[in-house]
Amino acid sequence: MTEENLVRILDGSTFVVSDGRGDIEATPTSPTGFFALDTRFLSRWVLTINGQRLDALSADDLQYFETRFFLVPGTATHYVDAALSVIRQRMVNDGFDEELTVLNHSQERLDLDVRIDAGSDFADLFEVKDAVAKKGTYYRRIEDGKLRLGYEREHFRRETVLWSSEPAELDDDGMTFRIGIPPNGQWHTRIRVVGETVVPTGHDLRMGLQVHGGEKRAMEADLEQFVARAPTISCESEALAGTYRRSLVDLAALRFAPISMPGQALPAAGLPWFMTMFGRDSILTSLQALPFVPELAATTLKVLAMLQGSRLDDFRDEDPGRILHEFRYGESAAFEEQPHSPYYGSVDATPLFVVLLDEYERWSGDADLVRSLESETRAAIAWIDDYADLVGNGYIWYQRRNETTGLENQCWKDSWDSLSYRDGTLPGYPRATCELQGYAYDAKLRAARLARLFWNDPGYADRLERQAMELKERFHEDFWVADGEYYALALDADGRQVDTLTSNIGHLLWSGIVDEAYAPRLAEHLLGPRLFNGWGVRTMAEGEVRYNPIGYHTGTIWPFDNSFIAWGLRRYGFSEEAATIAEGIIDAAQFFAGRLPEAFGGYARSLTRYPVVYPTACSPQAWSTGTPMLLLRTMLGLEPHEGHLAVDPALPTGMGRLELLDIPGRWGHVDAFGRGRIDVTDRRPLRETHGGVA
Repeated sequence: MTEENLVRILDGSTFVVSDGRGDIEATPTSPTGFFALDTRFLSRWVLTINGQRLDALSADDLQYFETRFFLVPGTATHYVDAALSVIRQRMVNDGFDEELTVLNHSQERLDLDVRIDAGSDFADLFEVKDAVAKKGTYYRRIEDGKLRLGYEREHFRRETVLWSSEPAELDDDGMTFRIGIPPNGQWHTRIRVVGETVVPTGHDLRMGLQVHGGEKRAMEADLEQFVARAPTISCESEALAGTYRRSLVDLAALRFAPISMPGQALPAAGLPWFMTMFGRDSILTSLQALPFVPELAATTLKVLAMLQGSRLDDFRDEDPGRILHEFRYGESAAFEEQPHSPYYGSVDATPLFVVLLDEYERWSGDADLVRSLESETRAAIAWIDDYADLVGNGYIWYQRRNETTGLENQCWKDSWDSLSYRDGTLPGYPRATCELQGYAYDAKLRAARLARLFWNDPGYADRLERQAMELKERFHEDFWVADGEYYALALDADGRQVDTLTSNIGHLLWSGIVDEAYAPRLAEHLLGPRLFNGWGVRTMAEGEVRYNPIGYHTGTIWPFDNSFIAWGLRRYGFSEEAATIAEGIIDAAQFFAGRLPEAFGGYARSLTRYPVVYPTACSPQAWSTGTPMLLLRTMLGLEPHEGHLAVDPALPTGMGRLELLDIPGRWGHVDAFGRGRIDVTDRRPLRETHGGVA
């Protein structure tokens, strides 16, 4: 079964992934199943009629939380003669609700055995990824008309409970309905599946309380309200309008309600592997979505502040003031086989927390939140100076203290081979990547603004501004690669430059750490033939030893990465370059039905004529979902300025006329207008090394 054939529905951290028939037949390493809070509660869910599997006529994507399968028995050669058909409608909320309707199309009564085979391996999401054997015991029992599938390991217990609205014969492996349907009649039942868990602390959490029609209507109304609160787009580009609508719906689907803050939501990172709280991902997605869904930023800031590091813990890579990387609820975290309860092994989330707080206030005017998070913000700044500087030279460095299960690379390019010298060798640890220094620079300037305006501490503000300026000067001296005229990807522990050319230089423009005199050369690199492939900017430049167009961080294109690069280019006045990236990414989205994946291949546009799918990319994925929103902000030049919203459009001609209406902020609601006037078509052949002019 390929990724393209999978059908997904989700609601926050609860999701179901099945094949095109609606069946689930999970293998130890397959992401199919019914999942909630990092546990697979169903690994087998197969429908048969009279012992025969069904085939799909079609599957409808009704809402992000609901789908419908149209099925018939037999193979394709029998479809025209099918005497019956099945409609299988599925909805996920906190639980899993499946409605079966069997229709008799014949003139005779049909006597049928309708069977659902059910099973659960209760795999932790980390076990699904890594094929780890279970250490507890399974049990099954039937009681009160319900089938209970269970798993227990010491004080850790998970149960999957199944029952139906129509009478069924229950056994350890599922349920059977023995039914008779009159001529041209139909039969219907609703099957409920709920997951129940007892966490190690003893607090009882129940997922999947009964979903009734009213709750479905409430979810539909919630989605309608979510979309209605966001700005409305009117434009001549159907591609842009469709991608924006898809992004809003996917962002609604990815909303994750933390247990500590019921009724509020922040973005989960992505389906299927990352349907939980991630510091970096939630922060960057909230930044992207600020002009559209500002409430996500407020919740993200509150939750991350609540869970901010407070002690030295080598197992979790925790320090005082550090913002978490990831929070998991599964078995491996409960028994400390993984450190994610929570885990703090990222070095960018902490400065980005400060960046988000300041940007949120600039948009919202929410001074109360800024004042309430003063101590957490100061702690984040102190972490940069006191704990992140592992070498003592004023830079942010990283090296994991948990050598067994901690992350080796703690920047956003966290795969094992994402950092290399020009000769392809990998640097040792600790490492200081360039964008981290840009984030620290930006965080200190923003914290200085907050201190001066809201905390009544001008002395602290002055000190932070001096530190930021000193960092900017030192950074250029140490990171500038003279023979290539770009900034090194990183420094190693000896101060040697990790001198590959990568997309990280675009984040430097976004942060503002680049001196104006050197920005034009970076823009040339970013839109040059080695980095720009016609769809977007590659993570690593073509021609580097480790370049691979389908390498996770060594040549693929990440839409989120491109959105921040475009924002950085606009910051330095490179409107044409930003518009070129925006058009390329929006063009690419059309090959993914408007839903940008986590990453796609870095092959030149002239070579493939379509963006090549990356085989294991998350979809939907939060910061890819936020990408069209940030690109809209960038193309329209939306920036808060002295309590008002400044608009400075710079759109590619292909976008035509664009109106973004009811943009929320401290100004109330305002509209922005623009028309495509930048011709980017001449750039594309010059930016491709295959089939064009190099």
